[in-house]
Amino acid sequence: MSATGERAVVLLSGGLDSAVVLALARREGLRCHALTISYGQRHEVELNCARAVAHALGAVEHRVLALDLASFGGSSLIGDGAVPKSLSGAAPEDGTIPSTYVPARNTVFLALALAWAETLAAGQILIGVNAVDYSGYPDCRPAFIAAFQELAALATRAGVEGRPTTIRAPLQNLSKKEIILLGRDLGIDFALTSSCYDPSPQGDACGACDSCRLRQAGFRSAGLSDPRGLGPGGA
Repeated sequence: MSATGERAVVLLSGGLDSAVVLALARREGLRCHALTISYGQRHEVELNCARAVAHALGAVEHRVLALDLASFGGSSLIGDGAVPKSLSGAAPEDGTIPSTYVPARNTVFLALALAWAETLAAGQILIGVNAVDYSGYPDCRPAFIAAFQELAALATRAGVEGRPTTIRAPLQNLSKKEIILLGRDLGIDFALTSSCYDPSPQGDACGACDSCRLRQAGFRSAGLSDPRGLGPGGA
């Protein structure tokens, strides 16, 4: 894949979904500047995964930006309580937002990506949020992406000058099975990615947090084995 097209900023967590988004962008010929945020998350293994994915998929640049959201607390992902373990990995049926929600995380991440996109004169920002097989986070919903698109048009010089940065969430309406099959077709090595919210010090997945369960169910539905897991549907 060449990198001769339009510039784009891709938010890259090191997880499965954002890897698929980067691969999609590269297939489109976009010059991808990958942005990873080290925000005090307990699952720091994903930072090394992001580096590996950015290299493997041909990002023209990859930056890891340190941002201490842990100083605010408010989420079990940044040390405020234990990561909950469940049997289903699905969003709570009563609409309860789980403790792994990090307050305003995607708002902050997109704002940082928007700042970099303006500096680069990048026409697009891509993010791997999903509102089908997810944990119920409010900042993963289509309405949030649409609202941030309006913000990008109103609050930036590029927007005022009539060339607002496009915010894209290409996996928004796909199931985890569909995302995994798409990633397979794009040739992604899923062994480079990590989804676990509560990995061991060695980076091994717990297999019981919501993110692990969603990943397990996706691979199982796709009829594939997860190369980071223990066979079909592993974590």
